[in-house]
Amino acid sequence: MSQTTQADLIGFTDVAERLPQLINKLPNILTGLKQAYIRTPNTPAGLGLAFERAVKRNPYGDALLFEDQRYSYKELNNWANQIAHFYLSIGIKKGDAITVMIENRPELIATVIALAKIGVTTALVNTSQTGKVLTHSINLVNPVAVIVGEECRAAVDEIRQDLNIAQDRIHWFTDQNTTQDPGTAPQGFINLAEKIQQFPKFNPSTTQSVKGKDGLFYIYTSGTTGLPKAVVFTNSRWTLAYGTYGHVLNLGEDDVMYCTLPLYHATGMVVCWCGAIAGGSALAIRRKFSTSAFWSDVKKFNASAIGYVGELCRYLMDAPASELDHTHRVTKMIGNGMRPNIWGKFKERFGIEEILELYASSEGNVGFSNVFNFNNTVGFSPTPYAIVQFDKEKNEAIRDSHGACQKVKKGEVGLLIGKITKRSPFDGYTDPEKNKSVIMKDVFKKGDSYFITGDLVRDIGFRHAQFVDRLGDTFRWKGENVSTTEVENICSEYPKITEAVVYGVEIPNTNGRAGMAAITLHDGEELTEQDLSQLAVEFKKNLPAYAVPVFLRIQQIVETTGTFKYQKNKLKEQAFNPEKTSDRLLVLLPSANAYCDVTAEVFANIEAYKYRF
Repeated sequence: MSQTTQADLIGFTDVAERLPQLINKLPNILTGLKQAYIRTPNTPAGLGLAFERAVKRNPYGDALLFEDQRYSYKELNNWANQIAHFYLSIGIKKGDAITVMIENRPELIATVIALAKIGVTTALVNTSQTGKVLTHSINLVNPVAVIVGEECRAAVDEIRQDLNIAQDRIHWFTDQNTTQDPGTAPQGFINLAEKIQQFPKFNPSTTQSVKGKDGLFYIYTSGTTGLPKAVVFTNSRWTLAYGTYGHVLNLGEDDVMYCTLPLYHATGMVVCWCGAIAGGSALAIRRKFSTSAFWSDVKKFNASAIGYVGELCRYLMDAPASELDHTHRVTKMIGNGMRPNIWGKFKERFGIEEILELYASSEGNVGFSNVFNFNNTVGFSPTPYAIVQFDKEKNEAIRDSHGACQKVKKGEVGLLIGKITKRSPFDGYTDPEKNKSVIMKDVFKKGDSYFITGDLVRDIGFRHAQFVDRLGDTFRWKGENVSTTEVENICSEYPKITEAVVYGVEIPNTNGRAGMAAITLHDGEELTEQDLSQLAVEFKKNLPAYAVPVFLRIQQIVETTGTFKYQKNKLKEQAFNPEKTSDRLLVLLPSANAYCDVTAEVFANIEAYKYRF
């Protein structure tokens, strides 16, 4: 079931072979690492400071591209400064929080820079939130103001009476180029574009007073259950990302980073943008990802790098071949979640030379980056971490007779934990109880502390790792733990299947949860009788018996969150009941050699325990 081969294991010789490719990057990488590791909680740091440096370095070069709008570093900085001075004038100060709800457009970028300069923590609310969830997300961080784009106004209007915020602190941007036309604010909203016009364009004095320990963002977890949790993303953590991911990308002033990822999420807002700032490069943004417009946008903006998540790459691979696939200058990409089964194919089809896959979480303190450009790895980590033996049955790390955890050997899978130090702190959630649950103490020696990532990874050598599974995504069947990620990878290898989402469902009178895969097929494909038997053969050949999906669901599209995470809850709830979905449902009955349709009769028989799974 493992996707790992001997070739994926990395040793000193493999790294040495890659060193020549790093020579031209080395000065930039060393500069970045210096910035990343000289930072302390009390040194000036963060987005505002780095952006002002980029302005000095490349004042008239492009900083931001959107549709037909273009802003130089100096123009964008002037705009942000006006917003910053306005907020300073009404008494907003370092340590305050302001909620920002604007889709991917220049007003969002200018606002974020402005608030970073005055030490305000920007709460980046998911722009698709509404109702009680939105109320919770805003009130959770006690903001002193809300800035809303016209495109999100209706959602804020609906809940404004439930917000713990003064009515004259709800600020608004019209949904157009507000630097050209501020528009007219609706009743009950303050027109921010009008308010800032009278304020100066010079840098505020506050930028230098923003320290590493000060909050930069609240980023909300986008899980599919429960209410969102807010994670504090400090200026120190941003500087670490800027010094590592940003400089490893090695962009220059003539480069353009194209990002269609939602900017309320760290991959877009932090990783993609800090690469552009580090290089004095342009960031090209689109309001929402579009498969059909992706490569034409790349050409329009003359992009040389792209930001990605795994699902985005799958959409691009599924699209019909076009001359646009290779008539562009993109050679590098940065992001996370690239599936092993398309890694090589993606590089070949689109002419990509470097996939800077990375591993990081909004709340965690450990990061990996594929600086040496190996395939099928989240990369190399300079931060202190360990991969420790883990007991899936007890759902805890294995400790020896002295109470110490044990590191896994090369090639083995274990729990990834990040050491909490002065330079690798755990900034945490807004919920103190949640913080306690993710910290492990006395791991290797008395008094040490580690952040529990909740991820199982494989140690492939030379401080490189491979992502294997998220603990919360595993389920038990036949007394064994099933890794959803690895089953998804196997399912996706079948020629007609483009994507698979694996989860566990309950069958009456059985223990544990049976595996179910919601699959999407390539355009124009359908599963024949031969496929139904061949799927069973392939799964049984490549997976342990307990991991073979018992049920299949044929979907037209895979539902995801705004950050491209799978929406598994609805799938689990509908399970294999044909009355709850119009999708085709299939089951591999005990002792059967092929999948068959879940009819009303078959479903009733499963419910009545007429089959012994």
